[in-house]
Amino acid sequence: MKAGLRLALSAAVLTGLVAAAAPPARAAAPTAPTVPATDHEVSFVVDGTTTYGTLHVPAHHRGRTMKAALLLPGSGPTDRNGDQAALAPHTLTQLAAALSREGVVSLRFDKYGTGRTGLGAYARKPETIDYDAFVRQADAAYRLLAGRPEIDRRAVHLIGHSEGALTALRVAVTARPRADGVGLLQPLARRFLDVLAQQLRDQLAAAVDAGQLDRPRQRAAERAVDRAVADLRAHRPIGTEGMPPAVAELFRGLAGPSRRYVETIDAVEPASLARRLPPGTRTLLTCGTADPQVPCDATTELAAVVGRVVLPGVGHLMTDPAAPGTLAPSLLDAVHRFLRD
Repeated sequence: MKAGLRLALSAAVLTGLVAAAAPPARAAAPTAPTVPATDHEVSFVVDGTTTYGTLHVPAHHRGRTMKAALLLPGSGPTDRNGDQAALAPHTLTQLAAALSREGVVSLRFDKYGTGRTGLGAYARKPETIDYDAFVRQADAAYRLLAGRPEIDRRAVHLIGHSEGALTALRVAVTARPRADGVGLLQPLARRFLDVLAQQLRDQLAAAVDAGQLDRPRQRAAERAVDRAVADLRAHRPIGTEGMPPAVAELFRGLAGPSRRYVETIDAVEPASLARRLPPGTRTLLTCGTADPQVPCDATTELAAVVGRVVLPGVGHLMTDPAAPGTLAPSLLDAVHRFLRD
């Protein structure tokens, strides 16, 4: 019995030695992508207007389907690259490049009033454009992206910056196919006019601190702003008495050809909208501690629904405090984790 035991042990030791002496199996080297990264100029028609955009397809193996993201710009005349005439941070261009490194296809487009698209069918009647027109435009872009043959239809995302985040939420509620995730980067997290009024109050307070305005005029201006907001929401003519000239000019613009757009976007309450997302939709909300336009405390109600990632030292344009002009590493890390969850 002892001899048999010794034999079994010897065989085990010998087997171990042979295994240890054998050269390790060499891992197969990854093959290089067979299709290089490319930008495609694309277009689609919605409400009688041709919208133009850029579809970026990262380097990939032929026949492989990939994740995708529709990128939506912030407020005002912000084009497909995240730029305006006087401000060109290339926010969405940089984000598309970052997604490409993740192997994610992206689509960005010139919304109404920007780039090659312009106002399209609304050029002769700009006062008739409303926020829903922008939502329909984004929804059409989403369906175009999801229908591409290189896209995994189960892994299509919506990522919006600032006002574009609200549009991402609107599209995601009814998107077909269902969006896998919604990224809200420095989002419009409260009703439009509430955010505007808070920004104006902050600017008036800063003017007092700088000695440019006294307290009585500050209080009078704040009351005037509140009245103007109430008038816009009640569809009444607005008065600008008691406002500093720049604030009065702003409200005259809001009550002009843009009034229908302002009233319709202000009617959307972001937190209530987020509660309507299909079950299982993954979400990302970022806010920057150096963002005066959408401070983190302005996102609290929306964050209670979708969660929040705080970006230290990052401002509204999401750039790196140590390297202005490039997207903050903390933002890119948050997007990376969102897409890889």
